[in-house]
Amino acid sequence: MSRSIEFIGRSAGIVQLRELAMQVADTDVTVLITGETGSGKEVLARFIHDHSRRAGKSMIPVNCGAIPSGILESELFGHEKGAFTGAVQARKGYFESADKGTIFLDEIGEMPLETQVKFLRVIETGQFQRVGASETISADTRIIAATNRNLNQAVAEKHFREDLYYRLKSVELLIPPLRERGSDILMLAEHFVHEFERKHAIAFEGFSQESGELMLRYPWPGNVRELRNLIEALLILERGKKITPDILEKHLVQRSRHKGLVHEPGKSEKNELHLIYSSLIQLRQEIDEIRQMLQQALLYRQPTSPLLLPALPAPPAAQDSTLPSGGNEAPVPLKELEKRAIGEALTKFDGNKRKTALALGINERTLYRKIKEYGL
Repeated sequence: MSRSIEFIGRSAGIVQLRELAMQVADTDVTVLITGETGSGKEVLARFIHDHSRRAGKSMIPVNCGAIPSGILESELFGHEKGAFTGAVQARKGYFESADKGTIFLDEIGEMPLETQVKFLRVIETGQFQRVGASETISADTRIIAATNRNLNQAVAEKHFREDLYYRLKSVELLIPPLRERGSDILMLAEHFVHEFERKHAIAFEGFSQESGELMLRYPWPGNVRELRNLIEALLILERGKKITPDILEKHLVQRSRHKGLVHEPGKSEKNELHLIYSSLIQLRQEIDEIRQMLQQALLYRQPTSPLLLPALPAPPAAQDSTLPSGGNEAPVPLKELEKRAIGEALTKFDGNKRKTALALGINERTLYRKIKEYGL
């Protein structure tokens, strides 16, 4: 065995999944791995390969969704010289390169229908033809496929071949999302801490008990990939200091924009309420930013202001009012004030969105939304 990739976790779902993976590892059966984005499908594929008799050979990962449909067939099966414009020499495809090893086809649900026909033949016979060739090539390649799509629905919508779907589904391994894996979250976090301590030569002081509890409540929409990226960011940006709930929540908000979002496994309704609540918090922040912007806009008429708006009619004077007053002109709607302030700022800074947002005291996301809303 060249090296061993462990599929980390002690939760019941992962223990069972690991046992099933070990059962199929030393066979040549085609395996379909399903699960949410970032749940570890390629890690599980590597685990199967590294515990098989093919471990001494290569496992070649191919992302079917990242390769343009027009060249995917050539990438998988190879091509002959002159088969198409730019084919200046013959080239092996991934299936030939993975002979005696494993090919991992991620996002198999994105494979074009015309390529699915040839792929089905490879599964059934182990044979294929290079693009532009008539000679049939055989390759002893183990196939592991993965998807986060509902292939059953894709079949019903005629986006995926039914015969290929059932051929792949002979052995299906479903990876549970991280939010359903309980204490596996802390186990994985510890694993990633050790990995990045070595990689970046940073001594980490650890997590407080409260921050660990927050990690268990967070829903991890990006699954294991999100957790791994977060741990690396925490070590680097916080320079290894102990992580408190405030620090952790700050990074979670910056990464997902779901402030204070928590999750109780199996209670999707509560999770949806938290999503709504966090969206309301973000909306309130944007309203505060707009209010500040309007207050500044009313001051832009003063000579010392960096932005000089044309004279605007002021609302009728009220008792103890601190705003400028004029005659009997009708008040200008707040949206008009806001539109003029943004327009003048964009003109002053030659359309530079970043400088405009800074001058108005709002974030760029709010500015882009307002520009679209007002057709500026």
